[in-house]
Amino acid sequence: MARTVTGGGESGTAAVPERLLAEATRLFAERGYDRTSVQEIVEAAGVTKGALYHYFGSKDDLLHEIYGRVLRLQTERLDAIAARDTPVPERLAEAASDVVVTSIQNLDDTKIFFRSIHQLSPEKQKVVRAERRRYHEKFRSLIEEGQAAGHFRADLRPDLVVDFFFGSVHHLGTWYHADGPLSAHEVAGEFSDLLLHSLRRP
Repeated sequence: MARTVTGGGESGTAAVPERLLAEATRLFAERGYDRTSVQEIVEAAGVTKGALYHYFGSKDDLLHEIYGRVLRLQTERLDAIAARDTPVPERLAEAASDVVVTSIQNLDDTKIFFRSIHQLSPEKQKVVRAERRRYHEKFRSLIEEGQAAGHFRADLRPDLVVDFFFGSVHHLGTWYHADGPLSAHEVAGEFSDLLLHSLRRP
């Protein structure tokens, strides 16, 4: 459990790592990763640089964690959905909806990441891409399971279906607005329907 640092201007209800991540996320979204300084982050969070470096070795680590926490959440949820004893079309529909909803609920995180991934160190980029690949492979396995069971068209390449679907998901940050006409769940339902409709046998 993260400890809360008190005293010396670092008191607050939220634990220090969470405050740092929250302010880094806000500032990166507003100004961009490269235009936000460590000093601006610690001032906004009400902590010292020493506190930041205690929990995160660098600004690069903050960026990595901003996306990492979303990907961990999505991976845990996908693993749970995939393991259920329900028909595969239902599991795939739920998985498709879930990734849309969780992406929208964490839209700043995903926008920051896709805008700034090239600024991660090569080592961290490699780690993140491997984690994303694992998620996509688990999602693809649901499509392959449905094809093997005769639920989905066998003439479609599962890897291309995954790339097509996630291209749309990753594009959400360019057009979705919380105060717009559609809720996260409404978008998720339509995305899921489009995916399932494209896969179903005629």
